[in-house]
Amino acid sequence: MSERIAARASAGPLNREFDLRLYVAGSTPKSVTALRNLEQLCEERLAGRYHIEVIDLMKKPHLAQADQILAVPTLVRRNPARRIVGNLSDTERVVTSLDLLPRQGNPFASGWGGRHV
Repeated sequence: MSERIAARASAGPLNREFDLRLYVAGSTPKSVTALRNLEQLCEERLAGRYHIEVIDLMKKPHLAQADQILAVPTLVRRNPARRIVGNLSDTERVVTSLDLLPRQGNPFASGWGGRHV
């Protein structure tokens, strides 16, 4: 797997809410699946408010130390720091583990169904 950076930001880097790093080890089936699952999840759930950096530890093993990577593939959210290991096929687990829900506005404005007294 070649090292690549997939950046998608709808209104420039200041609007990017989700800075993600995917650590892989070459083009293994798990690494390819993890990247595909991550790209799909980001497009569906984060609508352009993310940046994915893919780090191939076969080419740059010294980068594993920065995020204390012990297994691959591993996805790391930089701020706040969170991580998940595996091929990222369980979308809900990834979203929950990495807190990938976009910021919501005022819950009262969306008609959430609360009672007014």
